[in-house]
Amino acid sequence: MPDGRLSIQIAGVTPESVVDGPGLRAVVFFQGCPHRCPGCHNPETWDPQGGQRLTVDEVWRRLRYNPLLSGITLSGGEPLAQPEGALALARRARAARGNVVIYTGYNWEEIARMHTPVITELLKVTDLLVDGPFLLAEKDESLPFRGSRNQRIIDVQASLGKPRPVLWVPNGGLKHGLGNTGE
Repeated sequence: MPDGRLSIQIAGVTPESVVDGPGLRAVVFFQGCPHRCPGCHNPETWDPQGGQRLTVDEVWRRLRYNPLLSGITLSGGEPLAQPEGALALARRARAARGNVVIYTGYNWEEIARMHTPVITELLKVTDLLVDGPFLLAEKDESLPFRGSRNQRIIDVQASLGKPRPVLWVPNGGLKHGLGNTGE
């Protein structure tokens, strides 16, 4: 089946956002989350049967992706619970010359142990990954692009094949306009 006809369960889309990653971004909120973090910003996305089922083509049309966007953010819910759909959307963003940011309740080390071809391919087209569950006890509203101090913003391309993730630091020159200065 072509990627565009693949169906995914989503909670919604936001065609333009400046709070879900660097730059002006389109955001897809996936439906369904196994983490169910207390204090979650999007508890309505937990139920995997909630939201609506759309094809990747339908989601892309709703985003109205335009050249002014820096890229796409895949959030949730849990995008890695529907990795095929996440991969299809990430590939679309890359084809449109955009970057890809993913929010996940899994930490980098857990993702590294997943070893599925789809997750491997998804990481190859992902620029930044905000990892880890939201922890209410570590909530910090002053942090850029994340809700609690345990969450990390990982430069995925710099981290692939390394024993530890490379953390992203804004304004350092990562291609696709994200900026990174290293570990």
